Amino acid sequence: MEVSVISGFFIAAAVGIVGLIITVAASIFAYSFGVRKGIEHRKKVAEAEIGSAEEEAKRILVEAQKVAENKKREVLLQAKEEIHKSRIELEREIRDRRNEIQRLERRLVQKEETLDRKMSSFEQKEEQINKKTREIQALQDEISDLHRQKIQELERISGLSTDEAKEYLLRSVENEVKHEAAILIKDIEAKAKEEAEKKAKEIISCAIQKCAADHVSEITVSVVPLPNDEMKGRIIGREGRNIRTLETLTGIDLIIDDTPEAVILSGFDSIRREIARIALEKLIIDGRIHPARIEEMVEKARKEVENTIKTEGENATFETGVHGLHPELIKLLGKLKYRTSYGQNVLSHSIEVAHLAGLIAAELDEDVVMAKRAGLLHDIGKAVDHEVEGSHVNIGAELAKKYKENPIVVNAILSHHGDVETTSIIGVFVQAADTISAARPGARRETLESYIKRLEKLEEIANSFSGVEKSYAIQAGREVRIIVKPEDVSDDDIVLMARNIVKKIEEELDYPGQIKVNVIRETRSVEYAK
Repeated sequence: MEVSVISGFFIAAAVGIVGLIITVAASIFAYSFGVRKGIEHRKKVAEAEIGSAEEEAKRILVEAQKVAENKKREVLLQAKEEIHKSRIELEREIRDRRNEIQRLERRLVQKEETLDRKMSSFEQKEEQINKKTREIQALQDEISDLHRQKIQELERISGLSTDEAKEYLLRSVENEVKHEAAILIKDIEAKAKEEAEKKAKEIISCAIQKCAADHVSEITVSVVPLPNDEMKGRIIGREGRNIRTLETLTGIDLIIDDTPEAVILSGFDSIRREIARIALEKLIIDGRIHPARIEEMVEKARKEVENTIKTEGENATFETGVHGLHPELIKLLGKLKYRTSYGQNVLSHSIEVAHLAGLIAAELDEDVVMAKRAGLLHDIGKAVDHEVEGSHVNIGAELAKKYKENPIVVNAILSHHGDVETTSIIGVFVQAADTISAARPGARRETLESYIKRLEKLEEIANSFSGVEKSYAIQAGREVRIIVKPEDVSDDDIVLMARNIVKKIEEELDYPGQIKVNVIRETRSVEYAK
């Protein structure tokens, strides 16, 4: 039973597979037959389309040839027309140019004819001019002969040669011009002095009234008080080691003499002297005096003085209202506190000059800030003139240039003693303020030696001029009176002599304030009745 079932199953399966194969084969056959029919149909359609496309292409080619022939004929016609037009235009242009050339030729011919006429006219005029020139030359020769004859006749009549007559005339003219120049100088000076002195007195008096300053003459020594005379021995130390150490470190001489309860510090460098004074006072207060302690105190005193210098420089700028200075310039200003000129403190002098210059500038509506700046820095070179070679004027100008100061300030520094010409009115203000500050009563003191030298130099300059009989420097060197020989110097000459003496004094002499030059000419006639 099971065998029959299995056999039936395999038979059914085989029948199904055979049926499927037959179905697939029938489908493939039908598809192949349909494809063959489609291909044949498409081939017929394609052949028909190709035939019609060839006919259409032939037709389009024929039409294109016809259109091309028409276009060719049209282009040829247009080209012929353009050529014809161009030919006509060219012929017209050639005809116009030919006419223009003919016209220019006619003008050139006319100009040539005109030039020929003018040339002939010029030749005639040239001949006339040459004839006139020959006549003029003949007249000049005749005039020269007559002039020579007249000169010879004049020389014969006057008894003078030509050179002698010229010299006589020149002397006459020179004396006349000198007289007129002297009169003119007198008039101009009188008017200028009358107006300038009045205005200057008003401005200067106003500036002086607004700026009052105290003046104290400073010297080159400092005195340090001692609590008792026993301190002198401690300052000297065993075998003088303490005093030697102090003098070596500070560069200042200590004078310990019979002056009770005092030690004198002597030196020309005010900063070193101040360091020595502070160090010695600290040592006296401390009581421990030996080389190591001295070195320590000197170093502390040096730092204290440096701080004081910086503070004084800043105070000077605040007091004068001058801001924006380079820090090194401020330090140099502070150093001026320990610098004196003829006994006058240079920092106080610089501050006063700044105030005075600013007041003068305000009176004349000029730049007050620039005037104060120039006045404050005008003596800045004195802070280092003992360290750098050269005058304080040149040193100060170099410092101002180095720290980028305004050229007006640099020129004011250079010109405040008249060494160079001022290029701005600010320099004039600084000159005037510097003179006022130095000329205040008690502002400066001079040594007897320098005072005598200035008097001698004044008299020497005056005596160097010809015609001077005697000269006297009076009023502490602020006036020089010069007596001239009346037979050698005229009244007109003394005006010029006074100006020349003033110029020479300004060039060769340094002095505070101003010097009056008084030239005196006196003629006396003395007779005796018997």
